[in-house]
Amino acid sequence: MKLVLLHRADSIYDDRPDTRYDFPRQYLKAMEEGVGDRVIYYEPVKAGNRGYFAAAKLQDIIRHPTLPDRYMALVEPGSYQSFVQYVARLQNGTPLESALADPYGFPKKGGAQQLAVRRLPEEEFNRIVDLGLPPALETFEEHRYDPPGAAEPVVPFERPVIERLTKRRYRDIAFRRAVRTAYDERCAISGLRLRNGGGRPEVQAAHIRPVAAGGNDSIRNGLALSGTVHWMFDRGLIGVAEDHSILISHNKVPRDVADRLLGPSGRLYLPREACNHPHPDNLKWHREHVFGQVIADEPPPWG
Repeated sequence: MKLVLLHRADSIYDDRPDTRYDFPRQYLKAMEEGVGDRVIYYEPVKAGNRGYFAAAKLQDIIRHPTLPDRYMALVEPGSYQSFVQYVARLQNGTPLESALADPYGFPKKGGAQQLAVRRLPEEEFNRIVDLGLPPALETFEEHRYDPPGAAEPVVPFERPVIERLTKRRYRDIAFRRAVRTAYDERCAISGLRLRNGGGRPEVQAAHIRPVAAGGNDSIRNGLALSGTVHWMFDRGLIGVAEDHSILISHNKVPRDVADRLLGPSGRLYLPREACNHPHPDNLKWHREHVFGQVIADEPPPWG
């Protein structure tokens, strides 16, 4: 059973959408029906502008470890996927969820739209995913910066919904697009917004905690980084402190290199929206498992 799960960044619940969803007993039956299937996260209008903003797969449900009558839905590791664009609840004035529409297609007031957990028919799930993770994203991104008339029109390759949610190639492209957009195509560490001769942004999308190490494709597990800074971050030469100040392995990084590559503030340049800031747990994992380990499997790019 597909579900829509409401999430607010200022929620009183112990939520972290990419790993767990905290909910009260009243939603237990619906949540149990959703185990092993996929969910879409939704931010209510009064809480922000994201609308539907991500998808994931539920793995299990456990009792909350400290609070009575509360439960935790555990997200399957690696299944969380940020949408590349937010999806509004209303399309041409009509709710994407039929349960939220009256017989004439107009939005219902109160009632169902206030529910934190809502069942979602398969076709409506697919439509929301189509809007948040476009079927032709791979082709669009490949030719996004081509000058007008540079090549013959390309017939877009459209992956089915399940492939977009599971195939690494599509997920990597979607993650790159979402992270670059969140950081306004600016390197989070140098603060520079560089483009090549064709207008393509030079900034890359780095996983803070790699997917192979239990990370996921949440924007909050990503940093937009220039190529050299990305190399340094992945190899433990750069880290990020809890207060977002930049940590440098000075015994491995020459002072002049650090001065050229790092922004004058010495802190991360963060997305405008706080809901897209890197999650503290991800930065902590990188500090504990990567920073200072200096994984140097090739010569540094500065020679």
